Amino acid sequence: MTLALGDPLPAFDLPATDGTRHAVPGEAAATVVVFTCNHCPYALAWHERIVAVARDYAERGVRVLQVNSNDAERYPRDSLEAMAERVARDPQAWPTPYLHDATQEVARAYGAQTTPDVFVAGADGRLAYRGAPDADWEDEALGATWLRGALDALLAGRACEPAETKPVGCSIKWRT
Repeated sequence: MTLALGDPLPAFDLPATDGTRHAVPGEAAATVVVFTCNHCPYALAWHERIVAVARDYAERGVRVLQVNSNDAERYPRDSLEAMAERVARDPQAWPTPYLHDATQEVARAYGAQTTPDVFVAGADGRLAYRGAPDADWEDEALGATWLRGALDALLAGRACEPAETKPVGCSIKWRT
């Protein structure tokens, strides 16, 4: 399945590493869903930029949800327990919930391809931006410019430009 711009974000309710549950839809000025994981060098490189966005936009009503959908049987480093251990090592690095998609149904519903793969919706819950956080995972100075640009546009009532970029990262580790 491919989620198209303008489509409503698929609904989900997933457990976080702290035992709470988080759902889409939910009330927010904008919602960011980031498919990520514990071991992909791309996801790890972009992590600080994504959490900086979460911190910078929280007061403006933006919520950021990070979702790990990788097959934990083949990749034990992506199990809920390993995710919780990662968060516990540095809780300050996690101003966002880190959700576990054990069935991979959420990743499939979104058409997620990589870690990271970013989906942004406005208050209406419709997809307005999809792709990479910025143009280069190796250039920290970019600061998730595409993600920030999408949020700035949505919060100002404008269309995102660009609205779609190619997601870059490790492939989602699907069950076989």
